[in-house]
Amino acid sequence: MESSKGSKKKTEFGNSLLDSGMVQMLQDKFCPANNIYSICLDKDGGVVTKKYGSEAERNYLKEKFPIQHQKALVKKLLDNHIEEIVEEDIGEDYLKMCGVSIRVGGETIAIWIVQGIIEENITPDSQVPEFMKTTTADRFFASLAFLSSLTKQYFAIKLEEIIAQEAFQQSKESEVRIKDELHRSEVMTQVVSMLESEQAFTEIVDTILEKVCDYLDIETASLLQIDKDNEEYLEMICRWGFNDSNQAKVMHRMPVEEAPWANGKPYLISADMVLPEKFQTYFQKYHRKAGIYLPIEVNGGVSMYLAFSENRYARVWSQTEIKFINDVKQIIQSILSKRISKNSLASSYASLEAILENIGCGVYVVDLVEERSLYANQQFKDLFEIYLQRHEMDSLIRRYHTDSRFSRPHTETYIEEFGRWYDIQLTDISWVDGKQVTLCVVNDVTDKKVYQQKIERQANNDFLTGLYNRMRCEQDLRKHIREAKEKRKEGALLYLDLDDFKHINDGLGHPYGDILLKAISTSLRRIRGLEDSCYRMGGDEFIVIVTCEHYDRLDEILDEIQKIFNKPWFLQRADYYCTMSMGVVKFPVDGDSVTELIKKADIALYEAKKAGKNRIAYYNDNVESTSFRRLDMEKNMRDATANSCEEFEVYYQPIIDITKKGEECCGAEALVRWNSGKMGLVGPNEFIPLAEYLGLINPIGDFVLRKACERCKYWNDMGHPEYHINVNLSVVQLLQNDIAERIQKVLEETKLNPEKLTLEVTESLAINDMGRMKKVLGEIKKLGVMVALDDFGTGYSSLNHIRELPIDIIKIDRCFVVDIGKDDYSETFINMVGTLAETIGVTVCVEGVEERNQLDKLKEMSNVQFIQGYIYDRPLREEEFQKKYL
Repeated sequence: MESSKGSKKKTEFGNSLLDSGMVQMLQDKFCPANNIYSICLDKDGGVVTKKYGSEAERNYLKEKFPIQHQKALVKKLLDNHIEEIVEEDIGEDYLKMCGVSIRVGGETIAIWIVQGIIEENITPDSQVPEFMKTTTADRFFASLAFLSSLTKQYFAIKLEEIIAQEAFQQSKESEVRIKDELHRSEVMTQVVSMLESEQAFTEIVDTILEKVCDYLDIETASLLQIDKDNEEYLEMICRWGFNDSNQAKVMHRMPVEEAPWANGKPYLISADMVLPEKFQTYFQKYHRKAGIYLPIEVNGGVSMYLAFSENRYARVWSQTEIKFINDVKQIIQSILSKRISKNSLASSYASLEAILENIGCGVYVVDLVEERSLYANQQFKDLFEIYLQRHEMDSLIRRYHTDSRFSRPHTETYIEEFGRWYDIQLTDISWVDGKQVTLCVVNDVTDKKVYQQKIERQANNDFLTGLYNRMRCEQDLRKHIREAKEKRKEGALLYLDLDDFKHINDGLGHPYGDILLKAISTSLRRIRGLEDSCYRMGGDEFIVIVTCEHYDRLDEILDEIQKIFNKPWFLQRADYYCTMSMGVVKFPVDGDSVTELIKKADIALYEAKKAGKNRIAYYNDNVESTSFRRLDMEKNMRDATANSCEEFEVYYQPIIDITKKGEECCGAEALVRWNSGKMGLVGPNEFIPLAEYLGLINPIGDFVLRKACERCKYWNDMGHPEYHINVNLSVVQLLQNDIAERIQKVLEETKLNPEKLTLEVTESLAINDMGRMKKVLGEIKKLGVMVALDDFGTGYSSLNHIRELPIDIIKIDRCFVVDIGKDDYSETFINMVGTLAETIGVTVCVEGVEERNQLDKLKEMSNVQFIQGYIYDRPLREEEFQKKYL
């Protein structure tokens, strides 16, 4: 049975795969080509695409195919885990309705509802209108099979792309985790080696505390002992810290009653915990923010306390840190026990064995001189279980102790006989009997190495063509640029884009488009000098690097590439021509950075496309400045969003409640501005559409939402609990499957009352995808926030749909304010919206009010409550707004 974690993972994949825009485009091409009608639903029955057909056709289909049949068909598909195509009986031979289930990993992520009118079954009594499309039964069922295959192919490709992206991210996280685990193992090995040190006990503990604090970045640590002469005091016998010397003097002799943790119990106190009064007093006196206090037991009683304290910042201890410190405490306790009973060799060995059996890695103690094993803990035996079933432990040493891999203090190696990767650390120590031996600490890292190698392959190669991908292209290009500069030679970067490749995909289908991409990739790699320097950048775009070694053959290489595209490609039993356009840039003369060269090659490619396609264009400095402007804006915007959106600033335009005495400010609308460090001020009308196109509006929108909520919380706490904040949500943000969760996270982290947040959505977005918007806005409303319908009056069919949306405020667009008092239509429209708003229980806000006569007219209308516009204030910087309205 599949785990709940695996099921959740599939659901997340399904949600990210279901791109309504792409599915809508597929439907709008597929239906007219096959004379059928369809609609795509998600697994919950939500609408993914608009139903195909004119209004007359949709009305006819609605009459002939009742909604209950569609619901029954969806239920059949969700209950049926075997069949992917199911038919619903409509009761008429000339009417066919089938459902096609699209599954990824065994889970249904989308359902096609396909309807058709079968022409051979039409009778005079059928009365089918002439405008309705008809098809044959054979063609109808063939279309279903092709639709299923086509959709699965599309989702399979999308799934591989998402897996590759996730795998690359996991690779980075795995590298960090492996590095940290190796570091932890290294420090623990050093601490364990102190078990047999002949130094004084306090010197040993001082060394251990220094290593632990340095590794875990803890400010101070100490070992305190109960005074033998006066048990009401604690004496500090060991200490290490980055600073805090004055407090160390104060704590040198401490009354036990002032140390609430000195009662024989362990305390693990993080900064986010609510503390009892005694602990609060102690933490305040010694300026502690977090601490770990562990009793040291000797001979059944507590005689010492190990204390770790953090004073610099509010620290929350992790389970890994707590376990590590507990292991260290056990080692110190063992050292102390050994010193107390150092005349008892058996007692020392028993204590040591107890520790080594529980430190979380394989431990092996060996006398390499006599080639004899002295000790192996259970985890070490488990690591080499298969070998030890056939051989004695000593034979393992005789076989491997002369191997050079085992002569280094620290190594990661692959042992072929075991078929495993091991991380091995060797340390010379004194054993319990005083003999010099070698402590071998072993960790099996096979799974991590195999996974790492798999991720590296996925991260560097394009899954479809086998060519290297964009990331590998940038790595290799950086190396070739450096090589060209060092050798004072030249190389070239060729940026290829297939001309009208979309026609191949649309005409023959994506499977044949994929075949063409593979054939082109193979042909490029067959050109001498390009065997390992071809890259697929995504879609139908390729990059070829001509290295210094082959630069003298550049013209020959360009000619061979052109010849590839001069011949037809044999697809679906016919010849098809597909040409390419190419931009050429030389390095290092045209640029000496990866970003600059790819940008300039893209500009040259654009010039080739503009010149009529099927040609090669070299980069030159005379290209139009608009190309640079757009590319520079894209680069700078990516840099700005990657740098925590620091170049973006939130302005606030006050919203006035004209129903209150004195026309009081009741809040503000948050508006984003971009002050680029390289491009200067960029208008929102210029950068916001580009941000939406590039998908960067999500981090920018998250930044604005967080800043606005933080500011509103501050206003509420500083004497204005009535203030609200309005934040715009773009179409790209609303299409994110986790938009409600992201809003909830910001509210929780900023601690803003959800009722003080109003999210604005545009009217055109809401009307164009009513089903999706009702669902998304419903989820947002459950958080307790308010929803405003922005730009009202600029869309269409507004009055028919407005009552369906879960909204609280209607914002009337400024175009209706300009002529108020001069134009009867504007005044009538605002009055009508006010009446409608009152009927459905929402309030009205009018935007763009700039003149006094406009304001006076609006005050005469009883249903207008909020005003926003230059007559009160323009959008203000945070400091200016607070100075004026706080």
